[in-house]
Amino acid sequence: MPLITDKHLLIKLKEGDEQAFRELYVRHHRQVLAFAIHLTHSAVDAEDILQDTFLRIWTNRSQLPDIERFDSYIFMIARNRTLDHLRKVALQQRLIDQVWANISDISEENPAIELDARESKHLVHQALEALSPQKQTVFQLSRQQGLSHEEIAQQLGLSKSRVKNLLVETLKHLRVFLARHSSLLTIFF
Repeated sequence: MPLITDKHLLIKLKEGDEQAFRELYVRHHRQVLAFAIHLTHSAVDAEDILQDTFLRIWTNRSQLPDIERFDSYIFMIARNRTLDHLRKVALQQRLIDQVWANISDISEENPAIELDARESKHLVHQALEALSPQKQTVFQLSRQQGLSHEEIAQQLGLSKSRVKNLLVETLKHLRVFLARHSSLLTIFF
């Protein structure tokens, strides 16, 4: 039985063939996932990027260009999805840093701002309580003591990439928690 090429599968995919799509996924998902993990250092985020990459291929299947090398094409999509993700994470990091800075610089001259800051600090504390002790410790060392990823890694006996992953997961949790539980964020931003 002759090997079915990616090019042949793409032709079938353009026609809406789900089996062709599944076969392309089986052939390429491991490489895309490894690529995304390498860039994000997070298996959870990499899985999201993988799913988003293949979702884009499926939803845009009828407009797929004439592709000679599907592996190059899919890595281009995955790279773009990863860059979008990293930009979003950087923005979330800046927003959380700003909230933390605002909470830390409570002004006693304005009782309303002080009250809002205390409420925000309480929400952050609640969000952190839901996390593992390790994530809480890493967050406190990073945000409250101002230690670098490398310093935290040395202090806790973890790898630098593990510290980064824990912070990314913690910040993601904080962002979701604050968005769900607080209308105060609009005051800070």
